[in-house]
Amino acid sequence: MALWARQASRWCHLLKAACAAEFRGRLRGCSSTAQACHGFAPRALLPSPNDVLPWRLQAYRHVSVGSCSPRDSAKDGSFSSPESNLPLPVKQEQTKPETLPDLNEKTLYEDWDDIPPSSALEEISEEEAVQIIAEPLLPLHSSTLRDYVDHSETLAKLVHLGVDLSQVEKRQKAGQLLLTLDFEKDIRKILLFLKDVGVEDNQLGPFLTKNPYILGEDLEALETRVAYLKSKKFGKAEIAQMVSRAPYLLLFSVERLDNRLGFFKNELGLSVKKTKDLVIRLPRLLTGKLEPVKENLQVCQIELGFQRNEIQQIVFKTPKILTASKKRLKQTFDYLHNIMGIPHHMLTRFPQVFNSKLLRIKERHMFLTFLGRAQYDPAQPSYISLDQLVTLPDEVFCTEIAKASIQDFEKFLKTL
Repeated sequence: MALWARQASRWCHLLKAACAAEFRGRLRGCSSTAQACHGFAPRALLPSPNDVLPWRLQAYRHVSVGSCSPRDSAKDGSFSSPESNLPLPVKQEQTKPETLPDLNEKTLYEDWDDIPPSSALEEISEEEAVQIIAEPLLPLHSSTLRDYVDHSETLAKLVHLGVDLSQVEKRQKAGQLLLTLDFEKDIRKILLFLKDVGVEDNQLGPFLTKNPYILGEDLEALETRVAYLKSKKFGKAEIAQMVSRAPYLLLFSVERLDNRLGFFKNELGLSVKKTKDLVIRLPRLLTGKLEPVKENLQVCQIELGFQRNEIQQIVFKTPKILTASKKRLKQTFDYLHNIMGIPHHMLTRFPQVFNSKLLRIKERHMFLTFLGRAQYDPAQPSYISLDQLVTLPDEVFCTEIAKASIQDFEKFLKTL
């Protein structure tokens, strides 16, 4: 309806222009005759209903405004025809068909771009109203990123990449960060950087799930941190392994990374090479808190009674002991040393026993004691190493170490 209103306005404008042009032409044709007759006024021309227009609008209407002898006309109450008072050439000129502008549909549509936009207050029909497609409103507040995925190209692409938004939103201010980033402008360059560092394509999603904050880091700062690790003689494959296993590593500044490496070197008395090997095997030592590490070192030295050189060997062989639970560490040591009778130097040789579950150690030791085969002294026959005690599968342990069947082991466990 609004469109047809604008079309009608356009047509009226063109008709007025055509009428004005026709009026000026006829006025010039009557100028010579007007000089010969006093009191004669030019004929005014208005649109007539007889002219051809498809929409039946009035185009021209002839109106007589007087004659050369108005008194004679008034005698019989009639007006003489204007054509009778005009010379013959003028009459012929008036009978010529008039040419009007072509107002066909093609001409009108050519200037539609010039039509001003409709007002927001303009009424529209129901048919036009139902064709309006409104974009869904963006939630102002939400406790989950899922509500924003349909509105954010960045979130949609991250989901396609394998990022678990349900885990990301649990991290402080991580969801707000992702909503402020543009994928092409902010995120793509970080992804290319991670791939260049050595993070595999199928690991990008899990990596960003654990550390979405890297997407807000300055690219130049990230490159500087990688350059620092290379200056410390870390190879490209080693850096890739460290970054993949410790996603927060590249959030640490060069100064903090340098301080962390110096801490482990000085506290443990390790060489540069051994310090580097230590953090390659457990890179989260560089990103975790140092207080638990200091406490475990004190526990090993003061409560468990290990010497400094023994602690160096234990930590170098089993770095996880630095981040293990102090309670679990003391319980395991107590059972191995005080119940099983394993001396410190044997525990130093097989420190991986501290990574095993205490229940597993107890069950196997008690089964060997029941069979009379619990012998852990390498100087005695039928010696059983701590490594064999805790690392072998149950079937292998029973057949090769305990010299019994797995069924016997399972029946024994039911008696406990």
